[in-house]
Amino acid sequence: MKLVAAASFAATLALSLAAPLAHAHGDNHHAKKAFDAASAEQKDFGIAGDPAKATRTIKLTMSDAMRFTPNRIKVRRGETVRFVVTNKGKMLHELVIGTPEEIQEHAALMKKFPDMEHDEAHMAHVKAGKSEDLVWTFNRPGEFEFACLIPGHFEAGMSGKISVVER
Repeated sequence: MKLVAAASFAATLALSLAAPLAHAHGDNHHAKKAFDAASAEQKDFGIAGDPAKATRTIKLTMSDAMRFTPNRIKVRRGETVRFVVTNKGKMLHELVIGTPEEIQEHAALMKKFPDMEHDEAHMAHVKAGKSEDLVWTFNRPGEFEFACLIPGHFEAGMSGKISVVER
């Protein structure tokens, strides 16, 4: 009997911890937080950029054909880029920047938890017909990726490459 009670408690705990994750990809709009350099987290592929220091704007479009345009981007190490991400489709899409490994891991996680809530600086969730800005400083050289990780979108080919080269 104690084993059943422990299993029931574990299931209840798991559900209560998962509850705050619900509705991330629904119709709710998650407003971007104001830039705060003190809370910016260094990633292998860069760090959140200060919008006031953006040196270039790159317009990206997303479509229900599960494609980004352009799907290849080249930036210089140290460059702060403002991405203006426009969803020309009729369904929600997102832009997530990361290393190839992180993109694969996040895609697998999204399959298991499709309503997972996240509002990281390297992600933009864009409703149909809308645009969002994402500002990122590419302070590490390398080959990185961007993708829409809504279940089924990445698998359908909704991804692209970012090459960060030395100055």
